[in-house]
Amino acid sequence: MKEHININEHGHLVFGGVDTVELTEKYGTPLYVMDENIIRDNIRKYKQTLEAEYGNNCMICYASKAFSCKEIYRIVNDEGIGTDVVSAGELLTAVSVDFPCEKIVFHGNNKSEEELLLALNCDVGMVIVDNINELETLNYLAKKVNKKANISLRIKPGVEAHTHEFIRTGAIDSKFGFALETGEAFEAVKLTRTLENLVLKGFHCHIGSQIFDVEPFELTSEIMLEFMLKVKNETGIYANHLNLGGGFGIKYTDEDKNIDYADYTKAVAAKIKEKCGELGLLIPFISIEPGRSITGQAGITLYKIGVVKDIPGHRQYVLIDGGMTDNPRYIMYGAKYDMITANKANAPLTTKITLAGKCCESGDLIGENMPAPELESGDIIAVLATGAYNYSMASNYNRLQKPAVVMVKNGKSRTIINRESLNELLKNDV
Repeated sequence: MKEHININEHGHLVFGGVDTVELTEKYGTPLYVMDENIIRDNIRKYKQTLEAEYGNNCMICYASKAFSCKEIYRIVNDEGIGTDVVSAGELLTAVSVDFPCEKIVFHGNNKSEEELLLALNCDVGMVIVDNINELETLNYLAKKVNKKANISLRIKPGVEAHTHEFIRTGAIDSKFGFALETGEAFEAVKLTRTLENLVLKGFHCHIGSQIFDVEPFELTSEIMLEFMLKVKNETGIYANHLNLGGGFGIKYTDEDKNIDYADYTKAVAAKIKEKCGELGLLIPFISIEPGRSITGQAGITLYKIGVVKDIPGHRQYVLIDGGMTDNPRYIMYGAKYDMITANKANAPLTTKITLAGKCCESGDLIGENMPAPELESGDIIAVLATGAYNYSMASNYNRLQKPAVVMVKNGKSRTIINRESLNELLKNDV
């Protein structure tokens, strides 16, 4: 992340070629800032590497849950990749900017009939089916509207990975997908053969989030290919789409390592080619679903300090004008971030602070023991790597307004999501 930022002659943090202090003066705080060049560069790295391994036999689908808005779908479409969506809201946002529906993959473990009908009417490229009930419901609805739906089955491959650890078994206990170990996945395949309005195109899996090791992805690809061979041999169906999901980790702090996603892609591709040769399978159509690794480091959040509160012998609280409503990841699972004082970016880090929000919750923190210079009211704090799962998880707790989102590129800025107004907080009240 830090290679994308600079400090100008005023000692101010510069992001995307723009002085971040000037951004706060123009747009206010809290403020999400996204760098378009970083987003596009990340997409291109994935696209070039995947196509070098599989040619046209592959597709990257941007994972909408990381950050969804009209502008991100415009960029994703402009870069020539697909997207995955998980709700009517994400789907309609993509469709509203003419995103090609054949490049949309529709996820979800509890899709409503309304959502499934919307997917059918939009002719999305693939529905990732999660459970037996959905199989039967989707078939019924597809028959009702006289369509056939392309589907992949979401599989629990028995590999679970998060951050630095992974295990081969134990992933049965998940609300997502069909389990391999119990035979549930194979039974779903057999049922699909009887459902005339569904076309089984392949299989999907997702083994975790913020993963830094390549071995879980390699192991998962082997397991999935073995299952695809079993399906082919025992049912005659060669469903030749393999979607390996996402979950690639990013560097939030110095505790995290940098990942070369090209090396990961090459390693998994080598394993797939080796395993296909061993099993006598043609190399399947490969999809992946990166989200965090496309937008995470492309974003920062800017806050203004209101109060600096010292508790002698304990800690110094620095109270900002945002918090858990615009970044709930710390209170949810202790996510760690780096911060920079945007208007004092050159200042020596002489103290450690607890960065706290303005909500009525003691756990409303962005970080603890964060290195900082001497701070005072009015200083601007930049929290790094907030481009994924921050705006998309924002809330109106305590009736706070959601911040604006600004896109920066080559020294220029533009609003891509307006700041929520106080009147908008009342619009649905009766």
